[in-house]
Amino acid sequence: MAAPDSTPLRCQLIARDNGAGLSRDLPLLADALQRAGCDTQTLGLPHRGRLAEWLTRLQLARKSPAFDVNVMFERIRPEFQRAARRNVLIPNPEYFRTQDRAALPGMDLTWVKTRHAERLFQALGARTCYIGFTSPDRLDPAVPRRQAFFHGPGRSGNKGTQALLALWKKHPEWPTLTVVWRRKRVEIDALPANVTLIREHLSDADYRRLQNEHRFHLCPSQTEGYGHYLVEAMSCGAVVVTLDAEPMNELITPERGLLVPAQAAGTQDLATLYGFEEAAMEQTVERCLHLDASAAEQMGQAARRWYEDNHADFPRRLREALRALDQETAANSATC
Repeated sequence: MAAPDSTPLRCQLIARDNGAGLSRDLPLLADALQRAGCDTQTLGLPHRGRLAEWLTRLQLARKSPAFDVNVMFERIRPEFQRAARRNVLIPNPEYFRTQDRAALPGMDLTWVKTRHAERLFQALGARTCYIGFTSPDRLDPAVPRRQAFFHGPGRSGNKGTQALLALWKKHPEWPTLTVVWRRKRVEIDALPANVTLIREHLSDADYRRLQNEHRFHLCPSQTEGYGHYLVEAMSCGAVVVTLDAEPMNELITPERGLLVPAQAAGTQDLATLYGFEEAAMEQTVERCLHLDASAAEQMGQAARRWYEDNHADFPRRLREALRALDQETAANSATC
């Protein structure tokens, strides 16, 4: 979609400012769109309510579109559709609700972060364009690396944390596993001596230090919309362990990480949830413990190279996605 006189496209990014993945997505996409030549404005929303939706629709109904493109993260916000000439969704399949599915035909295009999401939304009849995504660069080469294990699920309950804690309890001979988990209202059994659990908020500098000083990052996600904590680990040049299931195995391949056989364990909205058998994770942890230092370094370097290439290529993919939106607009105009 080209703006008149080649002026920059005006893009409004809309997402709930949840202090987690969505809050991380907004500045990353804004930066990449700016590098692709767009003007951006970010709208971070509180948890929405019906009254707020009604008032927003009433206000926008009286105005002409202020933006060329709305980009909505995760959820479709019909109350904001009139604010732009075109509307794009960037979904997370595990949080795609029934009401979002009903509103999907009203979106001009769906930009997907993974090939897994591409197939899911094409099956719903959505017009899709693959953009991938990126994550913050967390590398700090000044931090000494230790042959140690790290698990950083944040506030999520979908990262296999309880299963890892239970497994470590059975192996007092294993090195310490450091876990940073700020999820509230979750009961945790007594921890073994070789688990360090951090539940309080850490400064960004302290968290980054933990990311860089641990050679092995355990990331057995049950599902992912993209996978920031996998990609951040890759940016550090860590050896990442995750499940051999979609979409995690799109990011982590045998050349740049270790994959654990996965089993389907349920669903969450459009996503399939996966888990691991203890024996399979045990074998992978033991492989980490016996991995030659040069082989671990090579794997980490391959992960870092992938991160750098993917991050640099993100603006180009967004430019292609904007051209696809142009083509979609032209096709719709021709059939009117």
